[in-house]
Amino acid sequence: MSIDQHDTARNKKLVEDIFDQMSRGNTRAMSDAMADEFQWVLAGNWSWSGTWGPKSVAVNGLLRPLMAQFANGYRTEVDLVVAEGDRVVVQARGYATTKRGDDYRQTYCFIFRVSDGRLTEVVEHCDSALVERVLDPIPRG
Repeated sequence: MSIDQHDTARNKKLVEDIFDQMSRGNTRAMSDAMADEFQWVLAGNWSWSGTWGPKSVAVNGLLRPLMAQFANGYRTEVDLVVAEGDRVVVQARGYATTKRGDDYRQTYCFIFRVSDGRLTEVVEHCDSALVERVLDPIPRG
């Protein structure tokens, strides 16, 4: 299956729109764009690493418990978006304060896969040492 430049541009715009909505407080923008078979991959070898899917597991098992640890919401800013074919790479920063009062200033590299206008996968690279230091582990079901 070949993906042309129009598809690449459409995939990039979808992800840019998601992050724009999240920066304005729409915390559901990403989950609303996920396909049912979506999976979230936390790369590396640390307590949170692994694959969270399908969508219901990624949202209820990973994202909701994560966001519940922040006191006054979560804000993200995008530094760079690059797309090729069905892949969209986002370099971003996240800002929050935990309910314990810890500063959570995160850096990310997200590699999204898009199919038919829906997110089907994201591989996340982040500062895992920060996560281990200031967040509680996510319970595994």
